[in-house]
Amino acid sequence: MKIKKRLLFTAMLTMLVLTAGCGGADAGQNIQNEASGEQEEIAAAQSRKSETVEDEENNEENEEMKIQLSVNGKSFTASMEKNSAIDALIGLLEEGSLTIDMSDYGGFEKVGSLGQKLPASNRQTSTSSGDIVLYQSNQIVVFYGSNSWSYTRLGRVDDLDGWEKALGSGDVSITFSLIEQEKHK
Repeated sequence: MKIKKRLLFTAMLTMLVLTAGCGGADAGQNIQNEASGEQEEIAAAQSRKSETVEDEENNEENEEMKIQLSVNGKSFTASMEKNSAIDALIGLLEEGSLTIDMSDYGGFEKVGSLGQKLPASNRQTSTSSGDIVLYQSNQIVVFYGSNSWSYTRLGRVDDLDGWEKALGSGDVSITFSLIEQEKHK
Protein backbone atom coordinates (compact mmCIF):
# COMPACT_ATOMS: atom_id res chain seq x y z
CA MET A 1 0.00 0.00 0.00
CA LYS A 2 2.85 2.39 0.79
CA ILE A 3 4.37 1.72 -2.62
CA LYS A 4 1.07 2.48 -4.37
CA LYS A 5 0.75 5.73 -2.41
CA ARG A 6 4.31 6.69 -3.28
CA LEU A 7 3.80 5.85 -6.96
CA LEU A 8 0.53 7.77 -6.99
CA PHE A 9 2.18 10.69 -5.21
CA THR A 10 5.13 10.63 -7.64
CA ALA A 11 2.79 10.45 -10.66
CA MET A 12 0.73 13.37 -9.35
CA LEU A 13 3.84 15.37 -8.60
CA THR A 14 5.19 14.66 -12.11
CA MET A 15 1.89 15.72 -13.70
CA LEU A 16 1.84 18.82 -11.57
CA VAL A 17 5.39 19.75 -12.67
CA LEU A 18 4.59 19.02 -16.33
CA THR A 19 1.36 21.00 -16.17
CA ALA A 20 3.09 23.88 -14.46
CA GLY A 21 5.85 23.79 -17.09
CA CYS A 22 3.33 23.99 -19.93
CA GLY A 23 1.38 26.68 -18.18
CA GLY A 24 4.60 28.53 -17.51
CA ALA A 25 5.46 28.58 -21.19
CA ASP A 26 2.00 29.94 -21.99
CA ALA A 27 2.30 32.45 -19.19
CA GLY A 28 5.71 33.54 -20.46
CA GLN A 29 4.32 33.97 -23.96
CA ASN A 30 1.36 35.93 -22.56
CA ILE A 31 3.71 38.23 -20.63
CA GLN A 32 5.79 38.73 -23.78
CA ASN A 33 2.63 39.47 -25.83
CA GLU A 34 1.40 41.92 -23.21
CA ALA A 35 4.78 43.70 -23.16
CA SER A 36 4.77 43.88 -26.94
CA GLY A 37 1.20 45.26 -26.89
CA GLU A 38 2.20 47.87 -24.32
CA GLN A 39 5.18 48.89 -26.47
CA GLU A 40 2.87 49.26 -29.48
CA GLU A 41 0.45 51.37 -27.42
CA ILE A 42 3.31 53.59 -26.23
CA ALA A 43 4.60 53.98 -29.79
CA ALA A 44 1.09 54.81 -31.05
CA ALA A 45 0.61 57.36 -28.25
CA GLN A 46 3.96 58.97 -29.07
CA SER A 47 3.02 59.08 -32.75
CA ARG A 48 -0.35 60.69 -31.93
CA LYS A 49 1.39 63.22 -29.68
CA SER A 50 3.90 64.00 -32.45
CA GLU A 51 1.09 64.41 -35.01
CA THR A 52 -0.83 66.66 -32.60
CA VAL A 53 2.23 68.88 -32.04
CA GLU A 54 2.85 68.97 -35.80
CA ASP A 55 -0.83 69.82 -36.48
CA GLU A 56 -0.71 72.60 -33.87
CA GLU A 57 2.46 74.01 -35.44
CA ASN A 58 0.86 73.85 -38.90
CA ASN A 59 -2.30 75.50 -37.59
CA GLU A 60 -0.24 78.32 -36.07
CA GLU A 61 1.55 78.80 -39.38
CA ASN A 62 -1.74 78.64 -41.29
CA GLU A 63 -3.32 81.24 -39.02
CA GLU A 64 -0.45 83.62 -39.73
CA MET A 65 -0.39 83.12 -43.49
CA LYS A 66 -3.08 85.31 -45.01
CA ILE A 67 -3.53 87.12 -48.28
CA GLN A 68 -5.97 89.72 -49.48
CA LEU A 69 -8.25 89.37 -52.49
CA SER A 70 -9.75 92.51 -54.03
CA VAL A 71 -12.81 91.99 -56.20
CA ASN A 72 -14.91 94.81 -57.68
CA GLY A 73 -13.88 97.26 -54.95
CA LYS A 74 -14.45 94.81 -52.08
CA SER A 75 -11.61 93.25 -50.08
CA PHE A 76 -11.55 89.76 -48.60
CA THR A 77 -8.97 88.09 -46.38
CA ALA A 78 -8.07 84.46 -47.01
CA SER A 79 -6.25 82.00 -44.75
CA MET A 80 -3.74 80.01 -46.73
CA GLU A 81 -2.71 76.37 -46.54
CA LYS A 82 0.90 75.37 -45.91
CA ASN A 83 2.32 73.67 -48.99
CA SER A 84 4.86 74.24 -51.76
CA ALA A 85 2.27 75.86 -54.07
CA ILE A 86 1.55 78.51 -51.42
CA ASP A 87 5.26 79.05 -50.84
CA ALA A 88 5.65 79.73 -54.58
CA LEU A 89 2.55 81.96 -54.68
CA ILE A 90 3.79 83.98 -51.69
CA GLY A 91 7.11 84.36 -53.52
CA LEU A 92 5.25 85.88 -56.48
CA LEU A 93 3.22 88.16 -54.21
CA GLU A 94 6.38 89.40 -52.47
CA GLU A 95 7.31 90.94 -55.84
CA GLY A 96 3.96 92.78 -55.90
CA SER A 97 0.23 92.29 -56.19
CA LEU A 98 -1.02 89.91 -58.85
CA THR A 99 -4.18 90.70 -60.84
CA ILE A 100 -5.75 87.71 -62.55
CA ASP A 101 -8.53 87.94 -65.13
CA MET A 102 -10.95 85.19 -64.23
CA SER A 103 -13.70 83.59 -66.30
CA ASP A 104 -16.90 82.19 -64.90
CA TYR A 105 -17.08 78.43 -65.29
CA GLY A 106 -20.01 76.14 -64.60
CA GLY A 107 -21.92 78.61 -62.46
CA PHE A 108 -19.86 77.74 -59.36
CA GLU A 109 -16.29 78.99 -59.90
CA LYS A 110 -14.04 81.64 -61.43
CA VAL A 111 -10.87 80.41 -63.19
CA GLY A 112 -7.83 82.42 -64.26
CA SER A 113 -4.34 81.72 -65.53
CA LEU A 114 -1.31 82.60 -63.42
CA GLY A 115 0.90 82.75 -66.50
CA GLN A 116 3.30 80.26 -64.92
CA LYS A 117 3.25 76.93 -63.13
CA LEU A 118 3.34 76.41 -59.38
CA PRO A 119 4.23 73.12 -57.65
CA ALA A 120 1.10 70.99 -57.39
CA SER A 121 0.04 68.32 -54.92
CA ASN A 122 -3.33 67.46 -56.40
CA ARG A 123 -5.85 65.42 -54.43
CA GLN A 124 -9.47 64.61 -55.04
CA THR A 125 -11.16 67.49 -53.25
CA SER A 126 -14.69 68.63 -52.57
CA THR A 127 -14.84 72.41 -52.59
CA SER A 128 -17.35 74.92 -51.31
CA SER A 129 -17.89 78.67 -51.56
CA GLY A 130 -14.77 80.59 -50.57
CA ASP A 131 -12.27 77.86 -51.39
CA ILE A 132 -9.19 78.84 -53.41
CA VAL A 133 -7.37 76.09 -55.30
CA LEU A 134 -4.71 75.51 -57.92
CA TYR A 135 -5.81 73.68 -61.07
CA GLN A 136 -3.41 72.11 -63.59
CA SER A 137 -0.48 73.83 -61.84
CA ASN A 138 -1.10 77.16 -63.56
CA GLN A 139 -4.67 78.25 -62.89
CA ILE A 140 -6.19 79.79 -59.78
CA VAL A 141 -9.79 78.85 -59.09
CA VAL A 142 -12.04 80.62 -56.58
CA PHE A 143 -15.37 79.07 -55.69
CA TYR A 144 -18.76 80.62 -55.01
CA GLY A 145 -20.42 77.21 -55.31
CA SER A 146 -19.16 73.67 -54.87
CA ASN A 147 -17.40 71.06 -56.97
CA SER A 148 -15.38 67.88 -56.60
CA TRP A 149 -12.20 67.45 -58.62
CA SER A 150 -8.46 66.96 -58.30
CA TYR A 151 -6.95 70.22 -57.00
CA THR A 152 -4.15 71.57 -54.86
CA ARG A 153 -5.70 73.48 -51.98
CA LEU A 154 -4.38 77.00 -51.57
CA GLY A 155 -6.68 78.58 -49.01
CA ARG A 156 -10.10 79.77 -48.02
CA VAL A 157 -11.79 83.18 -47.81
CA ASP A 158 -12.32 83.95 -44.12
CA ASP A 159 -15.60 85.89 -44.29
CA LEU A 160 -17.97 85.14 -47.17
CA ASP A 161 -20.22 88.15 -46.49
CA GLY A 162 -20.67 89.70 -49.95
CA TRP A 163 -18.35 87.17 -51.64
CA GLU A 164 -20.78 85.87 -54.28
CA LYS A 165 -22.12 89.37 -55.02
CA ALA A 166 -18.59 90.75 -55.48
CA LEU A 167 -17.70 87.96 -57.92
CA GLY A 168 -20.80 88.71 -60.00
CA SER A 169 -22.24 86.57 -62.75
CA GLY A 170 -19.61 87.00 -65.48
CA ASP A 171 -15.88 87.42 -65.88
CA VAL A 172 -14.01 89.34 -63.20
CA SER A 173 -10.50 90.51 -62.28
CA ILE A 174 -9.22 89.59 -58.82
CA THR A 175 -6.14 91.16 -57.29
CA PHE A 176 -4.19 88.93 -54.90
CA SER A 177 -1.79 90.62 -52.49
CA LEU A 178 0.04 90.03 -49.27
CA ILE A 179 -1.46 91.53 -46.18
CA GLU A 180 0.84 94.31 -44.95
CA GLN A 181 1.89 92.44 -41.78
CA GLU A 182 2.99 89.43 -43.86
CA LYS A 183 5.42 91.60 -45.84
CA HIS A 184 7.37 92.47 -42.68
CA LYS A 185 7.86 88.89 -41.42
